[in-house]
Amino acid sequence: MLRHGLQMARGLCQLVSHKFSVGLHRNIMKHLLPINATGHAWSPLRNIRAVTMAPWPFSSSQPRDYSLPNASWSAEMQRLYDHYSSMCEVEAEGGEKKKGAWRRLPSYNRTLKYATGGQCLSKMLQAKARLFTRNIEEQGAGFEYVVFINKEEKTCVCVFQAGHLLEGPPGHVHGGAIATIIDSVTGTHATYVSGPVMTANLTINYRSPVPLGSVVLVHSALEKVEGRKTFISCQVTSSDGTKLHTEATGLFVSINVSHLFGA
Repeated sequence: MLRHGLQMARGLCQLVSHKFSVGLHRNIMKHLLPINATGHAWSPLRNIRAVTMAPWPFSSSQPRDYSLPNASWSAEMQRLYDHYSSMCEVEAEGGEKKKGAWRRLPSYNRTLKYATGGQCLSKMLQAKARLFTRNIEEQGAGFEYVVFINKEEKTCVCVFQAGHLLEGPPGHVHGGAIATIIDSVTGTHATYVSGPVMTANLTINYRSPVPLGSVVLVHSALEKVEGRKTFISCQVTSSDGTKLHTEATGLFVSINVSHLFGA
């Protein structure tokens, strides 16, 4: 049984990296994925992307989307969420609604667990693993944030509210927590620009402390792309934009997805 499970896991790795034969693909899909009306296995893993906050093809059992409002959100957090959400959909002629330039990204504590066929794989591939920024179940205690991306302008903004467990200096957010949210936002931005990436370098300048429990904006902008390298700049400001808390630059390098699974 263990040997069979390992073979299935390795088969998925080969599928993700597109290094498999048609016969092997069908064999793996037969065990892991549901059969559609035509009698063929449906594969949601085509064009898979290693994006920590990006939407995946989910099964009927929907996971908790941590980027949606909850009772711990302050009035300012809710206001900013509503502001950017309103730009995700605009009114066209005749009163009809159409997609705007902005898009909200859902955020889950572990994507693999909820991908179609992932329930089985999650038990074999580090079943207890959780996205670092989403590993605290208590609402409002850790990282409360929502990310919006503008593909046309190639910019990204995150509305971030730090909970009491992220305290560093008394009454203020730990510098490591600020670095974490910067890395998460800029990394997600780089992934949407260049596909799967890993952080190669992150340079951070702290300008002023962030009060614990306050709401800040994390602005991310694409600087340039050079081959496998994607350069992103970032600023953390007060919610009204009048105070600069942190500045950062990041270098992200494109990777082969199969490397994430050790294939």
